[in-house]
Amino acid sequence: MASDDRFSMTTEKYLARHQVLVYMEDAVAQLLEHREENSKINPIKFLCEYFNSVRDGNHTMFREYSYIHATPHNRASFVRLFWKCYRQIGKKGDLLSIQEYHSLLSLLCSDFPFEPVQKTAKIILLDDALDCLISFSDFIYAFQVQFYFEEFIEKSHEMYQSLHQTQRSPRDPVVVPSGSDDTKVHQNSHHPGDGVDATQYFRAIYPLCDRSNFSTPPVNVLKEILFNIPRVSFYGFLMAIAKSERINEHIGRLPSKAELLEGADADLTVPTVRLSNSTTASSKSKGHPISATTPSDAPQNVYPTQRPPSANQRKTPPSRTGAVNHSMKIKRGTVKKDSTDESSSDDTDDSSDTN
Repeated sequence: MASDDRFSMTTEKYLARHQVLVYMEDAVAQLLEHREENSKINPIKFLCEYFNSVRDGNHTMFREYSYIHATPHNRASFVRLFWKCYRQIGKKGDLLSIQEYHSLLSLLCSDFPFEPVQKTAKIILLDDALDCLISFSDFIYAFQVQFYFEEFIEKSHEMYQSLHQTQRSPRDPVVVPSGSDDTKVHQNSHHPGDGVDATQYFRAIYPLCDRSNFSTPPVNVLKEILFNIPRVSFYGFLMAIAKSERINEHIGRLPSKAELLEGADADLTVPTVRLSNSTTASSKSKGHPISATTPSDAPQNVYPTQRPPSANQRKTPPSRTGAVNHSMKIKRGTVKKDSTDESSSDDTDDSSDTN
């Protein structure tokens, strides 16, 4: 956004466009939650660290889906988090199913729904091949488009279906009247898979780009995609958006496809969190994915948007070896005591017999 546009906005419009109230409400809720654990917490320092983490995009790990999905900044930050955590999959060339990709997402967000992952697979594979395996690079860019432009994709799909229905079905016969009773039947050369007229489709979705209540691709990029082809299918249109380097630069979180797997792994800042019971149970049941760099392997850092562990949780549990040795000492003492009691009992019996 240009600085002139920013300063020309009203206060209400600026707050609504950048979802500032979402972060203010969440920051206050997190602060109150932390103060239940530690009454000496500094509110100013806490809020400073919270908004620094939001600015840097390190605030979505282990958060609930409603928070991750709340703003475009959160969505883009979560896509980058997914790339940071699991880029080793792409380096090793592993191909995963959509169920496995959903499991990886669930390790970062325990209640992440399956539907966005399924829609991502449709962009790559179409409806008739959802059981196929997908490469990491194909998945990450398609997932970015599906997750970041979710509302735009839903609206554009409705317009595509409406436009497709208004056009005559390509296989409907066209009856040409003649002077005789005989009629000639002509078949259109287009097939149903050819989609709709690309120029008409651009004109249909163009008004969506003026909406400010959800994210949309740049108009000039959409025009470049749709004006270079005569006809377009809906998933072909989404695949073109997913492959567009200009749209990837517009979102601004992932590197280009040529640099996606190059270079050393970036350091990942992991928040100090206390997971809920449902999150812990989910992580234990799923286990660590194959060829994935899990968040637990990354360096730890203080991050205030989750409650810190309680005093009982910070205590180091006794080692397994110490517990075993302690148990063995108890057992040995018990055996020794029993043997002593038996020997004394035998001596008493012998003395009584002698008497």
